[in-house]
Amino acid sequence: MYKELRSVLANLPGAWKRAVLIAFDFAALSFALWSSYALRYGIVFFPINLDQALIILSAPIVAIPIFIRMGLYRSVIRYLPERAMWTILQAMTVATLCWVVLVFLSEMAGRGIVPRSVPILYWTLGSILIGGSRFAAKKFLLSRGSAHPSGHPVAIYGAGEAGAQLAVALRNQGRTFIVGFIDDNQALRGRDVAGIRVFSPQDLSYLVTEYGVKEVILSIPSINASRQKEIVTRISGQGLKIRTLPNLADLVSGKYLVSQIREIDIDELLGRSSVPADADLVRRMIAGKTIMVTGAGGSIGSELCRLIVKWAPQRLVLFEANEFALYQIERELSAITDQAVVPVLGSIVNRARVDEAIKQFGVQVVFHAAAHKHVPLVEANALEGIYNNVVGSLNVANAAFDNGVESFVLISSDKAVHPTNVMGATKRWAELIVAQKAREAARKETNQRFCSVRFGNVLGSNGSVVPLFKEQIAKGGPVTLTDPTMTRYFMSIHEAAELIVQAGALSQGGDVFVLEMGTPILIRDLAENMIRLAGLTVRDESQPNGDIDIVTVGKRPGEKLYEELFYDETNVRATSHPKILRAANSDTSKEEIETALSALMRTLDEQNEREARRILFETIQ
Repeated sequence: MYKELRSVLANLPGAWKRAVLIAFDFAALSFALWSSYALRYGIVFFPINLDQALIILSAPIVAIPIFIRMGLYRSVIRYLPERAMWTILQAMTVATLCWVVLVFLSEMAGRGIVPRSVPILYWTLGSILIGGSRFAAKKFLLSRGSAHPSGHPVAIYGAGEAGAQLAVALRNQGRTFIVGFIDDNQALRGRDVAGIRVFSPQDLSYLVTEYGVKEVILSIPSINASRQKEIVTRISGQGLKIRTLPNLADLVSGKYLVSQIREIDIDELLGRSSVPADADLVRRMIAGKTIMVTGAGGSIGSELCRLIVKWAPQRLVLFEANEFALYQIERELSAITDQAVVPVLGSIVNRARVDEAIKQFGVQVVFHAAAHKHVPLVEANALEGIYNNVVGSLNVANAAFDNGVESFVLISSDKAVHPTNVMGATKRWAELIVAQKAREAARKETNQRFCSVRFGNVLGSNGSVVPLFKEQIAKGGPVTLTDPTMTRYFMSIHEAAELIVQAGALSQGGDVFVLEMGTPILIRDLAENMIRLAGLTVRDESQPNGDIDIVTVGKRPGEKLYEELFYDETNVRATSHPKILRAANSDTSKEEIETALSALMRTLDEQNEREARRILFETIQ
């Protein structure tokens, strides 16, 4: 019976709930004033004339408008905080004083005298009845077996216009209970916005304890990256899930919809200062040109394609060996652009296929992103990694040179610097091949530009640690680390694509550009941030009851504890772009490269992995 009653009360419309409260308060205040007279005179009496009835009814008639003004009917009873008792006492004090003024005017009009103890008794009884009834109702509604009033409790960080619109949208959706706003503006604290109380960030732990808040939604669309990182770090430390509204520039309408709330990406916590793309550089590289991207279905290749189609190329050629990946990116791009998008299924190790694609479509710019990049897999399949990354890059560079391609950009890696694994060594070979082609173009005065762009990890790329951590967290852990002291450079995939294009426009031929990667990040810190963003806590010695373990499993073959970006930091030069640096190039001669390539090709034909590894690493030392 009690469960059914709780359910009925919980599911009443908001207007009906307020009506019930007002009716109860009217009766309770009338009873409180009647009891005050009865206690004062020591007798039980009943109003027998109009004057007595008006005196009794005047108390709730005066009090209820005051209660409405002070927000006593805006709170959700089931989640009424203890501090609400102070509001009730304040409201009763104001109501009692106003009633005393009314009584005084009535006395002057000849309505009789009210004993001085009656207002005191009325204030005391009224406070007990109004406050006690609400907290008794809260206990009843939140007792075991009661249903949650309107979904899971959340707090909204930001009590501005965006936050108010979001609160209305969430209320209309009906599956979320908004506990309150959190805002840094001291002028807003303690006030109500859209009928919801505004709290200080320091009150967050109180909201978690009192209301069971499990999620915070950031509703500050104009916030900068460093401030967002600061807020997220503060919130996530309490084991809360965090979501956010998109940036103002990403919104297509003036309203903030529930569907626009999204998870916070880990790349938003990198703390990198963003530099807007130089439109002139991007336009110079792309607009009106026929461009080919090798590895167009991969993580970097596909992001490059998404960027390129926005800058009006004449044609975009998607060169990809993976049939499904090619189908996916071609379908995606065709849905968002009217530009000519041409899918070409082929492998970079097939020189004839590369030649055909460049000739047939008159390619002017090549972004060479195709490569085997997964370090442990390439280490375990060294011959295939060498064949694809070295021979494939040689094929693409030669085809571009022989067919008069204007600009060639190799997507390299920080693992190419002092490499300890096959993947890094093959990337260094690719850099040397491209540098050699640049020297040949300069010697023959073809005006062709060949360059390499070297950078660290991109968050969310295929085979990167971020998708792995997400999968492990979704399964409940543990999250596996190779070494707690391991660091890596990280940048967002979109930023990497923009900088690659701009670096290509800055090329003078033979350049090795290095993208400014900021400060290397501890992989353990990355794992902890991802766990916290999921609304979970790390289980360790200081928090043995946490949700997710972080386990060290040891380094894999070929892995380094830290990566480098330069062979010689003293020869690094700035460019006109603050995020793009120019590194010193290799002085390896054409004869050395050709001799080593011939020897390497023989080992591939003979399937001699040991000798192939020796030649691979000796040439680049």
